[in-house]
Amino acid sequence: MKASHGAAPTQHTATHHAAPSRWHSIGHLAVHLLTPLLMCLGMALAYQGAFHQPEPHHLKVAVVGTTAPNQVLAQTIKDKAGDALDVTTLPDRQSAEQQLRDRDLVGAYVPDVKHPQLLVAKANSDTSEVAAEAVFQTVAAHQGVPLTVTDVAPLAAGDPTGQGIFFLLVALSIGSYASVAVIGTAGAVLGMGTRALVGLVTSLVVSMIGMVTAGPVFHVVDHDRLAVWGLSWLYSAGIVAIGTGLHTFLKRWTTLTMMVLFVMLNFTTSGGIFRPDLQNGFFGALHAFWNGAGFVEGVRSILYFDSGAGLGGRVLSLALWFAAGLALLVVAGVHERRRRVTAPAAEIRPDELTEDQLEELEEAVGV
Repeated sequence: MKASHGAAPTQHTATHHAAPSRWHSIGHLAVHLLTPLLMCLGMALAYQGAFHQPEPHHLKVAVVGTTAPNQVLAQTIKDKAGDALDVTTLPDRQSAEQQLRDRDLVGAYVPDVKHPQLLVAKANSDTSEVAAEAVFQTVAAHQGVPLTVTDVAPLAAGDPTGQGIFFLLVALSIGSYASVAVIGTAGAVLGMGTRALVGLVTSLVVSMIGMVTAGPVFHVVDHDRLAVWGLSWLYSAGIVAIGTGLHTFLKRWTTLTMMVLFVMLNFTTSGGIFRPDLQNGFFGALHAFWNGAGFVEGVRSILYFDSGAGLGGRVLSLALWFAAGLALLVVAGVHERRRRVTAPAAEIRPDELTEDQLEELEEAVGV
C-alpha cells in the first residue's frame, strides 16, 4: 500500500515536468518557422512589387529628323504617352545609332513614307526593346505601312534574349551567399583573417564555376571572358565579405539578411529582366547603385557596347560593395577579439557544431 501510495506523486511530477518541455519545443519550432515565413513574405513583396505590372516609365525614345513633320510626330507621341515616354528628336541616323550604343536611348524611329525603321539595341534590354517596338508599331500601323526593326547591338548566339547574364547573376549570388553560412559555422573556430581568406578563395571558385558554365558550356559569354570573369569575382567577393562580416553579429539570421540584400532587392533591381524604365521608382532607384545591377550592366557593357556605356561607374559600384565588405570584416574581427578577451568562449572542436549552427547550415543550403 505504501509503495502504490508513493508512486502517484512520482507520476504527477513527471507529468508536471513534461508540459513545459512540450511548450518549449513548440516555441522553439515557432521561432525557427519565422525564417521561411519571412522569406515567403519578402519574396512575395519583392518579386511581385518589381515584376507584376511592367509599364514604360520615362522610356527614352527618339524620332530621327528635325523637319517640322518629324517634330510634330515626336510631340504627338509625347502628348499621348505622357510620363511613359521621354521623346526627343535627333538630326540624323548616325546620332541615333551612337546614342543607342551609349545606352542613352531604347529606340529611335526613322520616319519614311513607305519603309519606316525602328533602330534598337536589343543587348541593352530585350524587354525594353519590345516595349519600344510596340509603341512604334502603332505609329507605323496608323500610317498604314510596315515597320522594319534594325538591331545595332545584336546579342550572342547563345543568349538570344539577353537574359543569360541574369541567370549567371543568380548562380553567382546563390553560390556566394550560401557559402557564407558554411564559413561562419563550420569555420567558427578559425580567426577572422583566415575566414576572410577562405571567403576570397571561395568567391574565386564560385566565379570560375559561373564563367565555365556561361562561357564554354552555354556560350552566353562568347568573348571577353577574362574581363567578365574578373567582374564575376569582384561581385562574388563582395557578397562573401559582407556576409562573413555580418555573420559575427547576426548568426543564424545571416541567411535571411543575405537573401534580403542579395536576392529580394538584388535580382529585382539588377535590370536582368526589366530595366528601370519598365519598373516603379523604388526599384529603379536601387538599380543605380545595387551590386547586382553593377554586375549585369557591367557585363552588358563589356560584351555588347565595347566596354563603354557606363562600365566605369558599374565597376566602381562593385568595388565599393567589396570595400564595404572589407570594412565589415575588420569591424567583426575587432569585435571577436574583444569578446574573446572579456568572455572566453568554450572550446569547440572543428568537427563539432552546435545545434543552432547545424540548423543554420541546413537553412542556408536548403534555401
